[in-house]
Amino acid sequence: MALTLEDIAKMVGVSRSTVSRVINGESNVNEETRQKVEKVIKELNFQPNLAARSLAAGRTKIIGLITPVGVNAIFSDPFFPLIMQNISSACNRKGYSIMLWLAEPEYERRTIHQVLYNGLVDGVIVSSMKLTDPIIQSLSEHNLPFVTIGRNPFEGNTCYVDSDNYNGARDAIIHLINLGRKRISCITGPMDTIVGIDRFKGYQDALKSYGFTLHPDLVIEGNFSENSGYFAAQKLISLKTDAIFAASDVMAISAIRSIQDSGLTVPDDIAVIGYDDIPQAAVISPPLTTIRQPFSRMGSVAVDILLEMIEHPSSQPHRIVLPTELIIRASSGTFTRSDRE
Repeated sequence: MALTLEDIAKMVGVSRSTVSRVINGESNVNEETRQKVEKVIKELNFQPNLAARSLAAGRTKIIGLITPVGVNAIFSDPFFPLIMQNISSACNRKGYSIMLWLAEPEYERRTIHQVLYNGLVDGVIVSSMKLTDPIIQSLSEHNLPFVTIGRNPFEGNTCYVDSDNYNGARDAIIHLINLGRKRISCITGPMDTIVGIDRFKGYQDALKSYGFTLHPDLVIEGNFSENSGYFAAQKLISLKTDAIFAASDVMAISAIRSIQDSGLTVPDDIAVIGYDDIPQAAVISPPLTTIRQPFSRMGSVAVDILLEMIEHPSSQPHRIVLPTELIIRASSGTFTRSDRE
């Protein structure tokens, strides 16, 4: 049978509350008594029930992480492991643990109340939801603190951290324009997500601001998967594109493979730029020009915001957009003399 605080108290000849104060590191304990309690704890290798202590204090020190996409997508798209890893690391630095909620989207939506009402988490981080996802509404109606990775324009009081998807995409297109590319196409993300919309708008506005005509046939909606990037690129090749901006590195890398399978070369025939700067981007052939997302900072900022909400429930909503960075590699090509003239 596991030892309890009462057992330790009887052995030392003190009250249960005294043992509790020693374990919690409180200062209002006689030094001699503290040493006696610590000696017994060490000799018996007593391990306090951290969960019970947290619940008694009204905190579990656990953060829920919900990713309302299919389980297959979580393990096939490098974005999710990267953001999960950085959120987990940020939580651990603050003395919190992560409870990862993995389920197919429809199941998640039916069972979200198990997360909200079971008292096992102090707050929730939601990543990569669709614009109309009911999970956000459920969270908004409950008093459980939550933060989203990615802004939600329909929830005015929602706290979020996001990267600057609009200007990141715009920077990519301007780079292609400066390289002299004329028929710049786009493989978008899902257009029912704010990420897909913002990156597509950055593409559109960059073309317009430089006097380019937007050709609808050069825009194909993808879903961040390898297949969508590969087959979209095949269609764009047939439309004589000379540059592809893909809204994720996964799609961009597949687009490069599609171009090469068609007997063309990157970047001589078609330049390619991706988005995310996942580890594979630097090692493919040719290395991928891409927009780097600040994954580590996004994770740490999301955790910081959530912990502040937990500690100070009346704090004002936080909405933070972090800058991106254009990482230039071989897949977009280089300037020529005629480009500069």
